[in-house]
Amino acid sequence: MSRHVRPYGDTSGDGMVQTSFTLPVPHGPRAEGAALLLAQKMGLEPAMVVHANPIGPDFTFFVVYGSVRHIIDLDEVEVVEREYPLLPPSEVNTAIKRSLRRKLVVVGACIGTDAHTVGIDAILNIKGFAGEKGLEYYRELRVVNLGAQVTVPELVKRARTEKADAVLVSQVVTQRDAHILNTQEMSAAFREAMGGRRPLLIAGGPRFDPRMATDLGVDRVFSRGTTPGEVASYLVHALAKRKEPA
Repeated sequence: MSRHVRPYGDTSGDGMVQTSFTLPVPHGPRAEGAALLLAQKMGLEPAMVVHANPIGPDFTFFVVYGSVRHIIDLDEVEVVEREYPLLPPSEVNTAIKRSLRRKLVVVGACIGTDAHTVGIDAILNIKGFAGEKGLEYYRELRVVNLGAQVTVPELVKRARTEKADAVLVSQVVTQRDAHILNTQEMSAAFREAMGGRRPLLIAGGPRFDPRMATDLGVDRVFSRGTTPGEVASYLVHALAKRKEPA
């Protein structure tokens, strides 16, 4: 694999990309001209408007196709690599039983005003996601799904009552960085209430960056596309590390 790469469109290395956006301009030639000018300022040269669709009387949605000159050095890419193996449910159950000799307790919720439970349900509910059954399917896991719009004090209280080993928080609403502020408030509340005896804190949502864990005060951040198996495997890995002598 080459270290330096460019986007691939029609031919290798041609730099062709497709982007979409909405402008507060009525649909028409002036709007298309504005879209092309924006594309040029974004570095797409040459650029083509391949789709323009009015959104009401005052807005236009665009899809623009064009070439960028930028080259990516793969040595500069920073990502969070998965440092633990993906385990099938049977091995997750065996590891928990051997390590804890009891069920591992997971409490999940959408906190603040967030009412979008699709993400947390995909991880927790037995129906699961992407062909994988959720954490409720795992024999050695006890799952408590608190649902949506749970306040931070309610979450801390319930986690203590359930003697949670891990707390999973889903955040989808991102206006004014609500997902970041809510998660930071949650992690601070657990540290204040439980100190070093707090459960594992895991945040997830489509707008989270896995590199944000330290800034958010949580142990792990999962972004879009995460499957229940990834979360279950992480729980086994993280709890095993916690039991290791310092």
